[in-house]
Amino acid sequence: MSTGTLRIGITIGLHQENESLWNNGIKQNAVYLAETLKQCPSIASVHLVNTTVVAITAALPWDQARWPTVTFEQAKDNLDVLIELGGQISADQTAYLKTQGCRLISYCCGFEYVHVMQSVLFNRPMWGYDLFVNQRYDAIWMVPQVATNSQSYFETLRRRPAQVVPFVWDPIFVNQRSQGFEHHGEYRPRSGPKRLTVMEPNNDIVKFCMYPAFIAEEAYRQQPQDVEILHVTNAERLARESKEFIAVMNQLDIVREHKAVFLGRFDTPQFLSQMTDVVISHQIENALNYFYFDVCWQGYPLVHNAYMCSDLGYYYEGNNVKEGSRKLLEVLNSHDAGWQDYLARQRQVLSHYLPGCPQVTAEYERLLATLLQQPIA
Repeated sequence: MSTGTLRIGITIGLHQENESLWNNGIKQNAVYLAETLKQCPSIASVHLVNTTVVAITAALPWDQARWPTVTFEQAKDNLDVLIELGGQISADQTAYLKTQGCRLISYCCGFEYVHVMQSVLFNRPMWGYDLFVNQRYDAIWMVPQVATNSQSYFETLRRRPAQVVPFVWDPIFVNQRSQGFEHHGEYRPRSGPKRLTVMEPNNDIVKFCMYPAFIAEEAYRQQPQDVEILHVTNAERLARESKEFIAVMNQLDIVREHKAVFLGRFDTPQFLSQMTDVVISHQIENALNYFYFDVCWQGYPLVHNAYMCSDLGYYYEGNNVKEGSRKLLEVLNSHDAGWQDYLARQRQVLSHYLPGCPQVTAEYERLLATLLQQPIA
C-alpha cells in the first residue's frame, strides 16, 4: 500500500456514458497508466479526470471503485500532477491549475505527426483554424513507438523537450471481456485448415491490411489446403467503395477462389475466440500496440513486423512479405505442437509491461521525482 502524498489525475475525453473500450486504445491507456502509477511509493491517489460534458455514470466500462473517475471541476483543487492523456484542458483550466501549484504533463501515446500530415494532405479536418497548443506543460512524456515520427512535432509546437517513458499494458480488459468465451477466449488448436485473421484499423497507412493479405496470399499459394478462410475486418467499406482496393484484391488467388471475406468492425477478444486461429499484422511507425499484446496474451499465433516487441509472436522484418509468409507457414505447419509453451512464453515476455513490474515502477517514480524538482512552468 502506498504511503505517498502525491495526488495524480489522468485525463480522458468521454463521448458517451457507456463508451466502448475497444473503439481505440486511449481509454485503455489511461486505465493502464493509472494502475501503473498506483504502484509508485510517492503516490497517494490516482483519478481519471473527464474533460468533456458527458456525465460520469455507472455505465462506464471499468470499475470506478478501482479507478475513480471525476470531472475536471471535481478534481481541479485536489491535484499535484495532471497528466493530459485522453482529453485536453483549456488555457483557462491550465492557468487555474498553475495557481494551485499543480504540474501538467502531456502524455503522448498517438502518432500525432502522421495524423496531422493526413489531415492536411487528404482533407481530414481536425481543428481548422481553432488549434490550441498548450505551451505551459511541465513535461512531455511519450511512449516509445511514437517518438520516431512525432517527437520533433511535440517539441517544436509545445516548446519543451520530450522524453520516452515506459509503455504499459494490463490484461485486465481482455480477460474481463473473454470470461464468457470457451477456455476464457484463449487459443486452442483446431483440427483441419486454419482461419486467418487480419484486424488492422485501416484508418491510415500506419496499420493497413494490404501486406497482411499479401502474406496470407503467399502462404496460400504454397499450401492452399491449410487455409480455411481469410477474415479481413474493418475492410467492408474498402471492399465496397474503393475501386483501387477491389482491383488489387482481385489479383489474389485467395480472393478469386472465395477464401477471403472483408468484414466490418469487431472487438478483439470476441473475434479471436470465435473466428480466429492465426493473426497476421503489419505496421509502419507503430511498433508497440495493445492489439499485439491482447493477441499474444491469449496465446494466438501472431505474425507481425513490430520490431519493438520482436520477442513476441512470429516476427518478420519490415515490409518483407516473403519472410512474413514463411513465418505464417511455420505457424500452419508446427505451431500446434507447442501451443502451450508458446502461451507461457508470451505471458513471460508481456510481464515486463505490466503494472507492478519493478523496472516500470522505478522509472515512473524517477520521472515524477525529476518533475517535482523543477520549477512549475
